[in-house]
Amino acid sequence: MKKDNVILFSGGADGAEAEFGANAERYGIEEVNFTFEGHTRCRQRGVRVLNHEELKNGDVSLEYVSRLMNRRYTESPLLRKVLQTIWYQVNNGQAIYVIGEVLPDKTVKGGTGWGAEFAKICNKPLFVFDQKVNAWFQWDRLDWVERERGNEPVITQPHFAGTGTRFLTENGKKAIATLFDRTFC
Repeated sequence: MKKDNVILFSGGADGAEAEFGANAERYGIEEVNFTFEGHTRCRQRGVRVLNHEELKNGDVSLEYVSRLMNRRYTESPLLRKVLQTIWYQVNNGQAIYVIGEVLPDKTVKGGTGWGAEFAKICNKPLFVFDQKVNAWFQWDRLDWVERERGNEPVITQPHFAGTGTRFLTENGKKAIATLFDRTFC
C-alpha cells in the first residue's frame, strides 16, 4: 500500500486519537480529524469542522445507543456531537482500529464503544487493543478473537479510522506505534 493513498480518519482528541494522528504524521500519512465548533482537540493537522447540517447526518438515537451498549447515555448536546463525529470517522474508514477496553458484554468501554458498535453494524473490519489485557482483538461477527503475538493487525485499507480512549496508557501508545511500524516499515 502506497502511503500517498492512505488517510487516517479520526477526531484529534486527547489520548488515542492524538496518538493515531502523531503516528500518521510521523509516516507522512494524511489525516482528517472530524470535529465541531467549540470542541477541544489536540491535533491541528487535517481538521474538518462539521457544521450543524453535517452533524445531523451522523445523528443517532441516544436511547437506541444506550440499549445497544447496555448503558445509559445522557441527553447532552456535547455527547451527541461527539457521537456524530465518531459516525463520520467510522463511515469514512474502511477498517477501524480502537484503543480501549473490551467489556464482558462484548461492547467497548466509553463513548469509543459507539464507534466499535457502529463498525460492527456496518460490517467493517474492527480491531481493538485492550489496554488492560495488553492484546489486540478482532471482531469476527460474533465475538472478539484475540490476535496472537506475531499476528497483530496491520493497516490493510487505504482509508482507516483510528479512535479510542482519552485515558491512553503506555502500552496503548506502544500498540499504536507498532501498528504503524508493522504496516509502513
